[in-house]
Amino acid sequence: MEIRISVRMLVEFLLRSGDIDNRHGASAENAMAEGSRIHRMIQSRMGGDYRAEVPLSYTYETPRFPILVEGRADGIIKEEGGYTIDEIKGTYADIHKMKEAIPVHVAQARCYAFMNCTDPTEKIGVRLTYCNMDTEEVRFFVFEENYEDLRSWFLSLMEAYRQWADLTYDRRCARQASIHLLEFPFAYRKGQKELASYVYSTIVHKRKLFLEAPTGVGKTISTVFPAIKAIGEEKADRLFYLTAKTVTGTVAEETFSILRDKGLSFHTVSLTAKEKICAIENMDCNPVACPYAKGHFDRINEALYEILTSEDHYEREIIREYAEKFRVCPFELALDISLFCDGIICDYNYLFDPHVYLKRFFAEGKKGDYLFLVDEAHNLLERGRDMYSASLYKEDFLALKNLMKEESTRISKNAESVNKQMLALKRECEDYLVLESIDALLRVLMRLHSSMSDFLEDRDRKVDPLLRKELLNAYFTVSHFLQMYELVDDHYVIYDEMQEDGRFMLKLFCTDPSLNLRSCMDRGVSTVLFSATLLPIQYYKGLLGGEPDDYEVYAESTFDPSRCLHLIADDVTTKYTSRGAFTYESIASYIHTITKQKTGHYMIFFPSYRFMQDVYDQYEAKFLDPACEECIMQEMNMKEEGREAFLERFRASEGEADKNLLGFCVMGGIFSEGIDLKNDSLIGTVIVGAGIPQVCNERKILMDHFDEAGGNGFDYAYRFVGVNKVLQAAGRVIRTAEDTGVVAILDYRVRDWIRKGLLPREWAENLQITSVGMVGDTVTSFWKRMEQ
Repeated sequence: MEIRISVRMLVEFLLRSGDIDNRHGASAENAMAEGSRIHRMIQSRMGGDYRAEVPLSYTYETPRFPILVEGRADGIIKEEGGYTIDEIKGTYADIHKMKEAIPVHVAQARCYAFMNCTDPTEKIGVRLTYCNMDTEEVRFFVFEENYEDLRSWFLSLMEAYRQWADLTYDRRCARQASIHLLEFPFAYRKGQKELASYVYSTIVHKRKLFLEAPTGVGKTISTVFPAIKAIGEEKADRLFYLTAKTVTGTVAEETFSILRDKGLSFHTVSLTAKEKICAIENMDCNPVACPYAKGHFDRINEALYEILTSEDHYEREIIREYAEKFRVCPFELALDISLFCDGIICDYNYLFDPHVYLKRFFAEGKKGDYLFLVDEAHNLLERGRDMYSASLYKEDFLALKNLMKEESTRISKNAESVNKQMLALKRECEDYLVLESIDALLRVLMRLHSSMSDFLEDRDRKVDPLLRKELLNAYFTVSHFLQMYELVDDHYVIYDEMQEDGRFMLKLFCTDPSLNLRSCMDRGVSTVLFSATLLPIQYYKGLLGGEPDDYEVYAESTFDPSRCLHLIADDVTTKYTSRGAFTYESIASYIHTITKQKTGHYMIFFPSYRFMQDVYDQYEAKFLDPACEECIMQEMNMKEEGREAFLERFRASEGEADKNLLGFCVMGGIFSEGIDLKNDSLIGTVIVGAGIPQVCNERKILMDHFDEAGGNGFDYAYRFVGVNKVLQAAGRVIRTAEDTGVVAILDYRVRDWIRKGLLPREWAENLQITSVGMVGDTVTSFWKRMEQ
């Protein structure tokens, strides 16, 4: 069994060990953008003796196991009597002010120089090529290397790494042995074994699987268990469990814990956003301001080794505990821990976000032995669109001009130029306008970006901290816009728009994120994307990066469908043109009639806060009886404490409700997915409307885009979004095999979903069309049948 390590990971080890100068720090490293365009541009300018993107490897033998070091050199220049390694770095900094190459980059290039050497007598050179991404100016730093010195340096590095390699090897041996003995921890539910086999087969064939897994099939254990078994068969080496919300990450943690209790040796870490795990109140990563950043590299190895050898799972509070003990940055400690873990539980961002993705795993541009399990995958579509879109506001540049007037005339003038270009666009825009070209704006935007970069890189300049923070925010906004513009193709629409608050916006709108998401998933061996609401599955497969040869599976529900009554009302709608007192009173009547048939807890979901309030007013005036029912309402911008207090009301009187509890909520909000109210905590939901998003310019742009692409634009922009919202809200009712309940959808438009196959197939057995006059008898009959 060999231990594999990337050159980047070796460089990370050098940083932790303090063996190379880190005075440039993390901020400088982040500023050095890895521009693939710059790499290609420089490589294309080189002559025939230049080989680009050369994969390199070196095997270091130890008494117990080999260590395979892998990487990819940006370029190798063949010269008379030898070669030169070329390491290319794109930057927005002023390259003429650089006094020397950054030591981290030199170390990376020296690794490649040694790994490429086949003849000790060869002449060995190292070249660091820095290119300003605005001006495309290039500056070189060139070094000659002595083979014996280079060999001694590299081998001493490998020997120093042995402590960590030994730890990795021992853990891996224990892991593989435990996986071979591991059995499924529960009795298989109906269809669950077949589901696990689908996941395993997908991994073996190195495909993607799009899995519609209704509540109750045990989707977490049914995906994690076969993935771990595949690791045991050496189909992969590391598992990433990707989530959209903290609660689904908690379920994954519990699943790994159950398997460890059954004998599995498998180390996992839960990564937390920097602002949530930071040990100081006002996050500031400057060592002058943060005692955990000051001297971090002097203490990190001791902290890392102790936590790795003391725990099996590393979650936020445990990481904070060790970070406090050793006075190191908890966020950086968590990232270092991840290098030694078998499973990483994290947000979508850590794989898919173009800025936040885990560079220590994915920056080499090489496919790794990784498995990706994407939970609640329906959320990835809008998250993907957000990650790969970018917006600018004219007013922000006017504010930047005034902010920097005294500090930097150059930035102020460039900000004014951007403001003028956006003003010209604004004058042509009455509501919104799709644009063919923004070349003139891009030119001044790049000049502004360059001037901000130079200002921020000037370490001798003393700047007010608040001003610097505002400038950094502007810098990151412009950086993101320029980076996203590099990706613009026919999956994007560029448009500008007058906002309701009077601001003028320009947006690079990623209408179809499939290519961007696919390129991220291509970093691993296989991806399983699963959700209880992945209908229609071909829609999600297409937009989430699926290819024709990838698989899709509709898992069979394990619940008895007769235990849930599904109703669709065909005499009411929430269409905007139908809203008014009569509609609100009809909906209030439905709520009253359904909930009075059995005492218990109900959630009522509405398309908006305004609509919720209008119906509540009618309900309170005509039906509310405080003696036998209580209503609570979701509030806008509800904080964590308020959310938990709201849910606790449903849990508190479980099994002993003496009067109705009605929770008025907003569809698509914090209570419509990701909550688990089992047994009598929730016995019914009333879903008001078809979940169709409000008409707006961006939805119209989406509709036009997919119409032009040959699809049904209304489905893509409106209907399928509504289907997901409705199904998520409906899924709150039946959480266990013992649960019973009622799901009522109040909108005649949902009837059409039956014909289009947009409703879960298990609904068919107990789905009825109803009206306000019939619904009471239908619900009463259902509850009587359940009591028999």
